[in-house]
Amino acid sequence: MSFDMDVTPDSHQTTRASALAQDLHALLGKLKRRLRDQAHVGDLTPSQVSVLRRLERDGPATASGLARSEGMRPQSMAAVIAALEGAGLVDGAPDPTDGRQTLLSLTDAFRQWVREGRAARQDWLTFTIQSRLAPREQDELAASVELLKRLVDD
Repeated sequence: MSFDMDVTPDSHQTTRASALAQDLHALLGKLKRRLRDQAHVGDLTPSQVSVLRRLERDGPATASGLARSEGMRPQSMAAVIAALEGAGLVDGAPDPTDGRQTLLSLTDAFRQWVREGRAARQDWLTFTIQSRLAPREQDELAASVELLKRLVDD
């Protein structure tokens, strides 16, 4: 009698897969936090980080547009923008289609800050892999990364 384990997983396989999923989720969360710590986000609030990410992803926007997108009151968004402008991460220019509006965009200082953060995360992870894993373990990690890619690739 032939039994295809992939089609009809038994209770043990389901329990094991569920435990793996839970462990992987927790581990990736911890890795994400460690990488975030290496980027020196510093004193930025989650709202400020969210606005920066939105501007990076969607391009220049007005304060009112950002407030709507972020689900914030305009007064709250004004405080977020003021802090980001004060830090030199965003600046405003007149909207070319409506001079009464100001378009906010990311500064070169922000882009440099992002590059430095990414480099710091890459350096930390490279050093950690080299210093904590033997060459054979690095090979095992590479194989694991390929398996993880299969989980997320369509």
